[in-house]
Amino acid sequence: MTRIGIIVGSTRPGRRGRIVAEWVAATAARQQPSADFDIVDLADFDLPLLDEEQPALFGRYAHAHTVRWAEAVARYDGYVFVTPEYNRSLPGALKNAMDFAYAEWNDKAAGFVGYGLHGGIRAVEHLRLILAELKVATVRSQAALTLHHDFTFAAPTEPGEVTPGPQAHQALTATLADVVVWSRALAQVRTGAVA
Repeated sequence: MTRIGIIVGSTRPGRRGRIVAEWVAATAARQQPSADFDIVDLADFDLPLLDEEQPALFGRYAHAHTVRWAEAVARYDGYVFVTPEYNRSLPGALKNAMDFAYAEWNDKAAGFVGYGLHGGIRAVEHLRLILAELKVATVRSQAALTLHHDFTFAAPTEPGEVTPGPQAHQALTATLADVVVWSRALAQVRTGAVA
């Protein structure tokens, strides 16, 4: 069965990423029953700033935290990145985590759910560039949640609840379908069935 990791791209206290990832996982369970979706929360890995002496390209990991993260990345056929937009880009914790591994990302597919004042679209655009270097094929469709329309919260400092409208639901439906199809297709590349 195709396995998709839903990566929570922020580790900041009070973040909304976890509740967005839970919405993605619940939607995926209803709409894509032929694939397994797991939430992969960066906060659970406690990665320091990149501390490997060798570039990840060589796959020689010296630290237990790197091995644990690389094994988690390798477990999946594709990914859905849930990312906020911080200062017109992705969170530093997400970029740092991506830099810890290389081959484990290769020849897989990724989709995106961005959130923020403007739907996290600039963070997603930067992610697309980074993932191209990691040999990850990104799907065109993406969901963009805005803080003003797709969340309800009692105070701006609280995560609140995800309350996406029909447009966000349609975008997520398309994104999930694309990620599953592309992940399956790229499995042939990873096994050498496509030369």
